[in-house]
Amino acid sequence: MKASTKVAPLIAITIGSMFLLFISSSDAVITCSTVIQDLAPCVSYLRSGSGMPPPACCSGAKALATAASTTADKQAACKCLKSASQSITPNPGLAKSLPGNCGISLGFTISPSVDCTKIN
Repeated sequence: MKASTKVAPLIAITIGSMFLLFISSSDAVITCSTVIQDLAPCVSYLRSGSGMPPPACCSGAKALATAASTTADKQAACKCLKSASQSITPNPGLAKSLPGNCGISLGFTISPSVDCTKIN
């Protein structure tokens, strides 16, 4: 009996830990505040820049690309960027070329006409 009373809590803890790991990894979606924070250094460039984006902008874009690794994350980031673009009114050409100019791939085009639900 003593052995089984020691094993039962261990099994419960193991199952509980696995359950928490499963839930946190499958429901992880990037937040809009993360997207805005990452791309805040890009706002002036996207409005009226020329040439290559500033290093701080590319650092933020790279952080965003790393954070948006799942389909759900990419779709959430896309929706946030579409919403934010209405208030900052970026130059469409600069927005579209930003990922390539920073040497990254977001998995979607930054454009007000992109359909975020089709990103995978």
